[in-house]
Amino acid sequence: MPSSRPLRADARRNREALLSAARHAFLDGDTDAHVEEIARSAGVAVGTLYRHFETREALIEEVYRKEVDDLCAAPVDLMNEHAPDEALRRFLLLLVDHAAVGKGMSVALESIMATNSPVFDDARARMGDALTRLLDAGSAAGTVRGDVTGPTLLRALGGICAMRATEGWLDEARQITGLLLDGLRHGAPRAS
Repeated sequence: MPSSRPLRADARRNREALLSAARHAFLDGDTDAHVEEIARSAGVAVGTLYRHFETREALIEEVYRKEVDDLCAAPVDLMNEHAPDEALRRFLLLLVDHAAVGKGMSVALESIMATNSPVFDDARARMGDALTRLLDAGSAAGTVRGDVTGPTLLRALGGICAMRATEGWLDEARQITGLLLDGLRHGAPRAS
């Protein structure tokens, strides 16, 4: 969005409708969804889509960025509602689910990989930071070991989620994530 002025209420609704329609199209596997179809599904004209997103790639990037925003906001609520190790467990499973969602978007995301977009580096950094906060809370509580960083844990989880092309990968990924959490709990100095 070139302007930094806040959007009018109707423009904000249109933008959200476009993001929602694009998200549903990409997650449903319609990776070739054309902007005309997305605009129609959102109930707006194509010109409205292009006022908000200069290119199809800009729309895809924003859909992905919003997914990451929602994901990285979760640890705050999880830590308010659960013990640190349980909050970490739940967030790890959210990351696995995010990878499952990403599977539906993966072809669409390929179109922005060649654009030198910082969206992927930013997403990895933000997810690593979220994991670091959860690991620090667990370490302080004595429920997880303190010698693992968020980025390292994210790389381990990325390896688990790289299996997503195989049949039944999601159940297996959740099971392996449980093993990963057991490893994080092993050797944790118990708080006194």
